[in-house]
Amino acid sequence: MAQTIQIDTTCFHCGEICQNELIVANDKSFCCEGCKLVFDILNENNLCSYYNYNSFPGTANSIKKKENYFAYLDNENVQKKLLQFSEGNTSLVTFFIPKMHCSSCIWLLENLSRINNSISNSRVNFGRKEVTIYFNANLFSLRRVVELLSSIGYEPQITLDALEIKKVIIKDRSEIYRIGIAGFCFGNIMLFSFPEYFSIANSVERNFSPVFNYLNLFLSLPVFFYCSVPFFRFASQSLKQKFLNIDVPIALGIFVMFVRSAFEIISNTGSGYMDTMAGLTFFMLVGRYFQNKTYDSISFDRDYKSFFPISVMLLVNGTESSIAVSDITIGSRIVVRNDELIPADSILISNDAWIDFSFVTGESRLIYKKKNDVIFAGGKLNGVAIEIQVVKEVDQSYLTQLWNADLYTKKVEDSSFQLLVNRISHYFTLVIILISSISLIYWSLVGRVDIGWNAFTAVLIIACPCALAISSPFTLGNILRILGRAKVFLKNYTVVEKLAKVDVVVLDKTGTLTKNDHSQIRFSSVLAEDQKMAIASLVFNSSHPLSRMILSFLNCEKFLHVTKFCETKGKGLEGWVNNSFIKIGASSFVENDTDHSNATRVYLSINAKYIGYFSFGNFYRDGIDQMLQKLRKSKYDLYLLSGDQNSEKENLRRMMGRNAFLFFNQSPNDKMKIIKQLQIKGRNVLMIGDGLNDAGALSKADVGISVSDNINNFSPACDIIIHADQLRLMSDIISFAKSGKRIIYYSFSIALLYNVFGLYFAVMGQLNPLFAAILMPISSITIISFTTLLSNFIGRKIR
Repeated sequence: MAQTIQIDTTCFHCGEICQNELIVANDKSFCCEGCKLVFDILNENNLCSYYNYNSFPGTANSIKKKENYFAYLDNENVQKKLLQFSEGNTSLVTFFIPKMHCSSCIWLLENLSRINNSISNSRVNFGRKEVTIYFNANLFSLRRVVELLSSIGYEPQITLDALEIKKVIIKDRSEIYRIGIAGFCFGNIMLFSFPEYFSIANSVERNFSPVFNYLNLFLSLPVFFYCSVPFFRFASQSLKQKFLNIDVPIALGIFVMFVRSAFEIISNTGSGYMDTMAGLTFFMLVGRYFQNKTYDSISFDRDYKSFFPISVMLLVNGTESSIAVSDITIGSRIVVRNDELIPADSILISNDAWIDFSFVTGESRLIYKKKNDVIFAGGKLNGVAIEIQVVKEVDQSYLTQLWNADLYTKKVEDSSFQLLVNRISHYFTLVIILISSISLIYWSLVGRVDIGWNAFTAVLIIACPCALAISSPFTLGNILRILGRAKVFLKNYTVVEKLAKVDVVVLDKTGTLTKNDHSQIRFSSVLAEDQKMAIASLVFNSSHPLSRMILSFLNCEKFLHVTKFCETKGKGLEGWVNNSFIKIGASSFVENDTDHSNATRVYLSINAKYIGYFSFGNFYRDGIDQMLQKLRKSKYDLYLLSGDQNSEKENLRRMMGRNAFLFFNQSPNDKMKIIKQLQIKGRNVLMIGDGLNDAGALSKADVGISVSDNINNFSPACDIIIHADQLRLMSDIISFAKSGKRIIYYSFSIALLYNVFGLYFAVMGQLNPLFAAILMPISSITIISFTTLLSNFIGRKIR
């Protein structure tokens, strides 16, 4: 039974002081019914581990919503604007959560499925303060999802007005205001302190000196109580988590200078150091702002400017042409073939289709679509080719989300550099506080208290692992940007570190080393015109490189209807065309055991009767020979895993070297087994494939690279998507990743030397705190400039 007590105490949920009344339940104290309600919900669902990650992780939830506050979410038109995906039992929505602020928030929002089992999964993007929720709309409506989030204190910010144009970005200008106020106060405090600077205070009217000091005190109040608040807030959060971050010594230095200066001014024993305190705050805010703007720039380049090098087949007046996925507009008509991705929400123009939404839902169940049905982006076609009309612009961030889906993430790994920085920062802060305290005690004992306070404050300011902390993300971020501009797209920055560890390179042949649109093709016998049209109609539905070559060779303008189409990866195609059952593919697939040639051939049977075969003369991509030679010189072990015959064995042996390992007639499962065996031996494997038949091998490898040509072969299984024209740079790309690792270590060394040098002068009392405050952001700028310029210089070959 809850009871009400008139007393001030701290709320167990949000940490706010209960100024009016205190609600006690379950031996816990709450400031309002809202906080108690959140606790009750968590407690009922065994989610109280939420409180283990941080002290007082919640936010005050005292404003109770009206019963029908979220009724507008029952409107079908509103749901269409908000939902990114809704098919069968799965709907997907992403919300901006302004109150998300700590690790406990992440933990709770990613465990929503434990509160209601109609929510299958939820993922948080903490940097954007977004949560993506997968839920069963048949059992749990969008309105109830929002009501659930609101009830636990995480009401989403929903702005419908601009949804159809672009996501609303709310700019927080408080950082600018703080810099402006701090700069204004700092400049005027310095002006009022000129008599002190030039030692002319005694020559000024004695009554004016206290006036100037009190003016300085007055101007320092907004600096201390408003401008420096972020440092105190982050330091407080750090202490609550029992972890000392870089804001702790900064906040301590500001606090000590303000209190000491205020005491001197009020007691009329001195003029204090308000200029130093205001200058420190101003320059720290400027440095932090510069750092954040650079982070934003990297994020912008990554999320919006870059796009996957995927092409789609645009249909105009019956003619197909390849265009970049970013150039798709509303109303565009697109041809999508078997195993290709639906790049944007579209209407089905063809009669029917079977769509695999496992990229979105994780379920491999096929969904039937009939003419004029909506097909959501992210679905993968299974069966005969279809024509679709785009009804919604391509959302690049949504494709990025699919690429980073948990289902296709090998295993979550933090950057080894970031883990190192986190460990260093914690102990570094402890050591700095100890050194500053010892400096103060020493100078006080020798009778130089003024030098002691200067040393104490200067040490806290100058010795900061900021430069250390930013070296890794700025280096890796710039590498991502350089590679992205060269049409090499990495899933995230941890891939750079994994790429730098590679010692084995595994390659597919067809569609990877060879060109998709160039080959010498001939058929072993004569085909009738109706047979050509039937075969072309079958291969038209496949995205496989050999299918595209055969289609080009047959050169048919009209296609027949295909039924019961099936493509077996690594084997071939089959289907019914005009009452004829056609199979095309490997010799064993078409049940032809009379030919055992090692040449690259695709065999054909019609109505179970063997007809003949297509033979291919391979054309290798430009620069492949030089690329393989560079990889050999760099001492990488080279493997070829091809599903073709070994007709090109000697040619490939010449290009890859006598020590290369060549395997032919390999199925997708065979490729995965070989990669697994290499990993068991402790090798770090890079797999390069075409993203179609090689999806399993790309997923199994430590780093999987999908080569993108003029077909839509987006595969979430890969870590890198590379434009086919840039494959020639593979050796340089790996070397660039290794150089990035060295750049980070160089910047670590520079940051360490800076701190040792600065600490020496600070401890000796020869470094003014204000000068230290100026040097600190300069050190960050130095690291940013160093990593950017050096990575740009080393990456100049990647273009």
